[in-house]
Amino acid sequence: MALHAQAASARHSRLATLLREAGSAYDVAAALEMIAGLAASPETGTAGDDHCWISLIAPEPTPEVTAALRSLKREVAATMPTVRDPHAVEARLSSLRAELDRRGLDGFIVPRADQHQSEYVPLNAQRLLWLTGFTGSAGVAIVLRDKAAIFVDGRYTLQVSSQVPVALFEPHHITDSPPHDWLAAELLKGAIIGFDPWLHTEAEVARLGTACDRAGGTLQPCIDNPLDAVWTNRPPPPLAPVVPHALEYAGRTASEKRADIGGRLREQGCHAAVLSAPDSIAWLLNIRGGDVPHTPLALSFAVIRDDGSVELFIDRRKVCADTLSHLSNGVSVCPPDRFDLALHALGEASSRVLVDPAVTAQAIMESLTSAGATLLRGQDPCALPKARKNAIEIRGARAAHQRDSVAICRFLAWLARMAAGNVTEMQAEETLLAYRAEIPLFRDVSFPTISGSGPNGAIVHYRSTPETNRLLQNGDLYLVDSGAQFLDGTTDITRTVAIGTPSAEQREAFTRVLKGHIALATARFPQGTSGSQLDALARLHLWQAGMDFDHGTGHGIGSYLGVHEGPQRISKAPNTVALDPGMIVSNEPGYYRAGAWGIRTENLLLVTSCEALAGAERQMLSFETLTLAPIDRALIDTGLLTVAERDWIDAYHARVQKSVMGALDEADQTWLATATAPLP
Repeated sequence: MALHAQAASARHSRLATLLREAGSAYDVAAALEMIAGLAASPETGTAGDDHCWISLIAPEPTPEVTAALRSLKREVAATMPTVRDPHAVEARLSSLRAELDRRGLDGFIVPRADQHQSEYVPLNAQRLLWLTGFTGSAGVAIVLRDKAAIFVDGRYTLQVSSQVPVALFEPHHITDSPPHDWLAAELLKGAIIGFDPWLHTEAEVARLGTACDRAGGTLQPCIDNPLDAVWTNRPPPPLAPVVPHALEYAGRTASEKRADIGGRLREQGCHAAVLSAPDSIAWLLNIRGGDVPHTPLALSFAVIRDDGSVELFIDRRKVCADTLSHLSNGVSVCPPDRFDLALHALGEASSRVLVDPAVTAQAIMESLTSAGATLLRGQDPCALPKARKNAIEIRGARAAHQRDSVAICRFLAWLARMAAGNVTEMQAEETLLAYRAEIPLFRDVSFPTISGSGPNGAIVHYRSTPETNRLLQNGDLYLVDSGAQFLDGTTDITRTVAIGTPSAEQREAFTRVLKGHIALATARFPQGTSGSQLDALARLHLWQAGMDFDHGTGHGIGSYLGVHEGPQRISKAPNTVALDPGMIVSNEPGYYRAGAWGIRTENLLLVTSCEALAGAERQMLSFETLTLAPIDRALIDTGLLTVAERDWIDAYHARVQKSVMGALDEADQTWLATATAPLP
């Protein structure tokens, strides 16, 4: 041990010398702290780009400094704590209860959320995962003195029971048994329930508060999170480099966007808007980062004024020199700990401040209100402009899908050549990633690939692990839902493939899903139509057979941003946001037979003007399918198709063949010709 310590001391002494010689502003302690934040960032984001992160520590590194920093990062990454430990759930729950008891609390609410109310959560904010072992992207747990529950949506009803000890956390469907209803029924009179106001929206707090009132209890904000007090060996906040997003991909300069948003604020009579959604800030300022998995976000807050100026609250250590120059004089880079001071300054100036209650933490709303600001509750001013892709972004989306289709077709051709029983789910996932990694402008997958065969395919957001990894066997349906992040666009595609000869039951279910997919893809609808008004098109043929699927039909897609992007969506859930030209949405109906197999067919659609409709009495819109990959013909029951549906499939396959054939080798071309042949 002493020799090990001496060796470490010698390496640190040598590193100190190298840093000084390279003109670095960092000493060894500061470099270690920086590297810990880099190690807590996903390797596939900007933190994985050696040049980027090394330049943050040593702007002009020598080869020796570079080698030393790389070695140090590998050492730190190897000791980074693992958040999920299924064997520690009981002990962690006990330690949290002990901390609650020490604070005089009878319970605590643990959402899967961070300060930004985002789907994309860094390691150090994965509190629900740490406590319960649940890896899903949405959920909430409530811990009381003698019982606890976890609430998830329809995507995760099977997954939660396999990952979370149900003896410790009762699993509930969040729609059928909402957390506030459970709390009202289970809370004892006089009980005090704690919550972290940075992890909940105003509406969530109101619902939970009402539930506590109904039970005769009290909902109490916690200045510091009690779970954090017992989370030992917690990862540090991520510090991935923040880099400019080039104009050739963004299509508009940040100054143009800032001026546009400032003008919108003036029109609404607002002095400023608070932005807490990192994807809005990334879009507005044309910056990208790598603080969270698979989405190029730099975690930060911002205040934009009605003159278009912006205060960006971000850890200065992760902002590259090029990014500072890119941001220009209209953007002030401020330390994160000054954000609360800025909120109070808005209040002291009696400012009218736009806040989006759907994505803004209750703590922010409270700070503004208590300081004297007038809150105007409305949609994030960046949300719609970000969703309506400009001409350059649309061109990029088409190009990204064109390139991605080559990788998908190569993968499907490889899969078709492999004999049943010779490929596992994880091998298939790795092969698809290898093909994608060869594509120009590829940066990362856009979400963890869902590679599920047989019963695993029935788990909507399944993630194959060494414990669950299955061989693809005769009679299986194999479902692969995957996507990629390219500098010029984000992709998302699902295909279901028959391994061997499919059953009649499988073919009928697949074809009914496909008929719904076609109905949505070919829809024409008047301007002003929302996604919820179109959702039934994708479900009708399933409903006719007494079938359905328990997830949304479509979500918005970002431009080298989030694979799930609002405010538009296609879902049963009410949504008044109209589908506008330039928006990109997914089209992904499915059907899942628990314990047997799952089916989903997903393409991405671009909303376009329908100019060629003769005699139209109003402006009509339609969809352009962006995704290009064969649909498994072996799974199609042609007897269930109309002539128009057959024509659509044949035309789509002809388009796939024309777009992809020239980029494939001879063997893959032979496969593609068969896979895209006209239906018999």
